[in-house]
Amino acid sequence: MTKFVTVVGNLLGVPVMGKLLGVLAILLMIATAQAGDIKGIPRVVDGDTFVISKERIRLHGIDSPETRQTCTKDGKAWNCGRDATAALAARIDGQPVTCKGDKRDRYKRLIGVCYLDGQDLNAWMVQQGWALAYRKYSTDYVDDELAARDNRRGIWEGTFIPPWDWRRRPR
Repeated sequence: MTKFVTVVGNLLGVPVMGKLLGVLAILLMIATAQAGDIKGIPRVVDGDTFVISKERIRLHGIDSPETRQTCTKDGKAWNCGRDATAALAARIDGQPVTCKGDKRDRYKRLIGVCYLDGQDLNAWMVQQGWALAYRKYSTDYVDDELAARDNRRGIWEGTFIPPWDWRRRPR
């Protein structure tokens, strides 16, 4: 590697090589900062989104009912979106969460897998029936969804419109 740097340095000139190495170091620091974990106590926005230190995080691979979305149980409408949000907030209960991710969605939210005491919160939401596996983007949580459905947990206690269809409905 040293010979390569010496040869390139001789070809480009040492000042140019120094600048190039400086630019590469800065780019590496930026990439490392973006790929780092985000840790903190979140403010829950809804069943698949929260904020940690001004960073909006969308839970990867899951889709939860929207806050205003209703489902039907025993022939009656119930606010399953609000209950999904409450379930996530109760699970976190003011404790610190760690999120890992390096991609952003069209709303510039960080797409992440988030953990509480080592437990995958994305999986937990699906396992408890408060979110669906978002197959359009990932199949990571399909087995968790099938188990929640089979055990009639969360929104699976009744009937519902999948959140991705509910958002597209005419208003």
